Amino acid sequence: MDHSGVLALFDRDMRESARPDGPDAVVERVGRVVRQTAPAHGWNGVLWSDLDESTADAAIARQIADFTALGREFEWKVYGHDLPVDLGQRLASAGFTPEPEETLMIGEVADLDLDADAPDGIRIVPVTDPAGVDLAVAVHERAFGTDGSRLRRRMLAQLQADPDAVVAVLALAGDEPVSAARLELAPGARFAGLWGGGTVESWRGRGVYRALVAHRARVAVANGFRYLQVDALAASRPILERLGFQPLTTTTPYLYVPQGASA
Repeated sequence: MDHSGVLALFDRDMRESARPDGPDAVVERVGRVVRQTAPAHGWNGVLWSDLDESTADAAIARQIADFTALGREFEWKVYGHDLPVDLGQRLASAGFTPEPEETLMIGEVADLDLDADAPDGIRIVPVTDPAGVDLAVAVHERAFGTDGSRLRRRMLAQLQADPDAVVAVLALAGDEPVSAARLELAPGARFAGLWGGGTVESWRGRGVYRALVAHRARVAVANGFRYLQVDALAASRPILERLGFQPLTTTTPYLYVPQGASA
């Protein structure tokens, strides 16, 4: 893989020319920033920027003012190659809180190992209705220890408005949900996004996550996507590398919560 060429393509395709990721979301360019605004349960944040030392602080202040006026907390995704080189420090000084660093991993589908089957006792089923969403959110809460109410509202809205754009799946041990994950298929994009991938603690290390990655990858191939993209935490990176994904850069979410922001 041509790392620099694929990274430049990712920047153009999925950041600078990003599509809204849900109903009622709007992607717009404001000066040298591309951002998404969405309802409170959706993702609000900055996707791409073209800044330097002379323009960064004013752009940061503008986004704070705009999202504060909307009453929205928002995320600024800082990639390892973004400029200026001290963008993260500038965001922290402006009141943003950095979350754990992730690795942007890309796989060209032609080079991936997609033969991973579900381990014995596990079956993979699609999420197609509100009951399935409830099960997926319950897994998310158990796996990550976080509140899933916002994820529930977002998944239900996507399921109702554009069910073909998001593929959600559950791994079941008997009738017990033990893992859940999502695949986002943006129309016209060359990259499909793998999200979620949470497995409850008692089932980790048994190949469930690997099987869900392979399952979603096969769906992306069937829908004509050339690349798969994952923002991987440290625990997922070795599994993804064994499947053929390659690390291209890092990405760190910086979160800003205005006083009185909607939850």
